[in-house]
Amino acid sequence: MVTLKLKYVHEDVDRHGNVRIYFRRRKGAPKIRIQECPGTEAFSKRYHELLAASEAPPVPPTSLNRTPTPGTYRWLCVSYFGSPAFRLLDPSTQRTRRRVLESTFQEPVFPGAKEAFADFPLARITTRVLKVLRDRKADLPGAASDRVKAIRAAFKWALEDELIANNPARDLTKLPLAGTGWHTWTLEEVAQFEKRHPIGTKARLALALFMWTGVRRSDVVLLGKQHARDGWHRFTQYKNRNRKPIIHETPILDVLQEVIDASPTGDLTYLVTAYDRPFTAAGFGNWFRERCDEAGLTGCSAHGLRKAAAASAAENGATSSQLMAIFGWMTLAEAERYTKAARRKKMAGEAMGKLIRTK
Repeated sequence: MVTLKLKYVHEDVDRHGNVRIYFRRRKGAPKIRIQECPGTEAFSKRYHELLAASEAPPVPPTSLNRTPTPGTYRWLCVSYFGSPAFRLLDPSTQRTRRRVLESTFQEPVFPGAKEAFADFPLARITTRVLKVLRDRKADLPGAASDRVKAIRAAFKWALEDELIANNPARDLTKLPLAGTGWHTWTLEEVAQFEKRHPIGTKARLALALFMWTGVRRSDVVLLGKQHARDGWHRFTQYKNRNRKPIIHETPILDVLQEVIDASPTGDLTYLVTAYDRPFTAAGFGNWFRERCDEAGLTGCSAHGLRKAAAASAAENGATSSQLMAIFGWMTLAEAERYTKAARRKKMAGEAMGKLIRTK
């Protein structure tokens, strides 16, 4: 372990044995991760920035009840909240974006600064200034990405509505995310779930709907018999339904119809709660999580099933365009993640024999 004797600097060891260094001025205060390497000039500079910020008086709370001052950061955000572009977003997206942006209002512009972002003039906001908001969530890359998405959306709208002359958020990039996201189920894990939850159970029906329709969690809780006609499922995807609606049309495979016919279903939705009411997306996620735990699959999730279906389709030869049609993606980028991975696997299988030297 690295030994540091700087005031207010602490060391922790994570579950992988890595030493992490934090600055904390007083007990109960939040710990701030220091990413820079100890002993370097960058580390010293970051330490003294945090030290100065901790000694500075707190930023006076901004009165969020008064009308925002025109030409300020908060004025832009509040104007965005009232715009048609914002109102067309899904309610859950509206709540997330509002929460994310409002959480930035009372943050100081720079460590030790008396100015808060709420009243900071737009004329002085640059990409570097916005990076301060992003980098304050560096320990939580997902939260940092949420900030980037919300800030980009607000400033893009402001430029289109001519509230600003240039867009400093255009070049605001996301922080790289470690790992590949949700765990993709293996065929063995699918079989393990099926063994615990046989055909005729609600859990098996949920599994089949994910595996054989390619829908998201927000759609699987709304899908029902009224969407089935002439051997096809047809419905408007929940995601972006107000802004850029996508009609999802896929044939009902025999393996799926077999499970549906043998399962208890609701009148309006295939999946219902114990009270015969449709699930909410969040409620279904919690319920399905418990069904995975019952099968001994503590690392699996509903979203990972969708990834497993996409990977399986790609490995069976589905093109990027076909994957977009099945899974409702609007860009090639997401589909190509799976087709490229499938091609790499195929090429590796074909080339492994070349590692063996022949006479």
